[in-house]
Amino acid sequence: MKSLPYPRKVLLLIFCLSLFNYIDRQVLYAVFPLIKTDLRLSDAELGFLASSFMIVYMCFAPFVGYFGDRVRRPLIIGVSAIFWSLSTLFSGLIRSYGQLLVTRSAVGIGEAGYGTVSPSYLAEWFPKERRGRVMALYALGIPAGSAVGYLLGGFLGQQFGWRNAFFIVAIPGMLLGVMALFLTETPEKKLRSEHIPFKGYAALLKNRTFLLICLSQSIGTFSVGGLAAWMPSYFVRTFGISVAKAGFLFGLVTVLAGLTGNFAGGWAADWLQKRTKRAYFVVGYMSFFLSVPFGVSAVTAGSLNMCLAMMFFAEFFIFAYSGPYHAAIVEVVPVTMRSMAFAFDIFLIHALGDAVSPFLLGVVSDSSGLPVAMFLAMIYLLFGGVTSIMAGEAYKKDFHGKPRGPDPAYPLEA
Repeated sequence: MKSLPYPRKVLLLIFCLSLFNYIDRQVLYAVFPLIKTDLRLSDAELGFLASSFMIVYMCFAPFVGYFGDRVRRPLIIGVSAIFWSLSTLFSGLIRSYGQLLVTRSAVGIGEAGYGTVSPSYLAEWFPKERRGRVMALYALGIPAGSAVGYLLGGFLGQQFGWRNAFFIVAIPGMLLGVMALFLTETPEKKLRSEHIPFKGYAALLKNRTFLLICLSQSIGTFSVGGLAAWMPSYFVRTFGISVAKAGFLFGLVTVLAGLTGNFAGGWAADWLQKRTKRAYFVVGYMSFFLSVPFGVSAVTAGSLNMCLAMMFFAEFFIFAYSGPYHAAIVEVVPVTMRSMAFAFDIFLIHALGDAVSPFLLGVVSDSSGLPVAMFLAMIYLLFGGVTSIMAGEAYKKDFHGKPRGPDPAYPLEA
């Protein structure tokens, strides 16, 4: 660590935090079948566990975003990581469904604090021409953490019970949170420290490109959130495998698809930047459109192996837009409002996405079966391609060719 340039140290720590951010979140889904049996819950009740987390997550984010543009962001990052980890720990101590709702909702408070300020904080340590790849690495925490969450949740839940799974995964997040408290603020933020009032959120509503990015992400988040909550259960019910094996297989597919998809999307966006100013959006709409046929094939496959193969390609393309769209938000929003922008982004994508999809898909599953619910989640991705095209057109009209002012100095890396 001592020999690394400081921006890379920041990248390493933020990536590790992102990893455990999603481990703590997704371990719940891996043990869904065990919780269902233990607490005697319906699919709708299970789905609402995920939705309650997202409702708190998205509602708390705008308040953190306001302070994130005014106070030292590493403080928010560290405290948030410690808080969500403690909430995960308490999830293993519950004795009723209501108590589990409370603890999982509390996890949403901590993760909202982290997710609101960490993308802009990380991006500002690197120059524009590298942000697509850097933010793809940041976004890699989603599939990697999800995969580890499924793997650990399924294995630990099967071997030691679902309560102990929560206890074990909570500890690393606390330690990483303490380390984050000692990070420094970015030079760009220090140079531009003017305050924007809370009503500055209204200015974001006038930014068409930003809003269309958020809408596109919400569509992807709806489908991904539904898959994250229900695919392990789909494997168990459709192919008759164990909870541990379902968590292992879905986790393995997710991490492989996430690794390759995120890297491919970030690399493609940075490569296309030399050829078109709308590079982020081209990668966006291509990833949405290409994910649909593979996703539909996955949930209609007659064998486990074919389902896994098609799911890999579906997730590969779904994850490809993550890095470019994080970088696009940094591109179209001033530095003094970026925490607020990511807070607003979190609110919108989850309000219209995975705050409702686990519950709604659970309702569809109760009435029509889980395969029908998964099919609808895949088809919905088509709309993300349409809104991504619209976002690119808005960017061309509102930003392309207009004077942007000098870029601030970024720390150089050895």
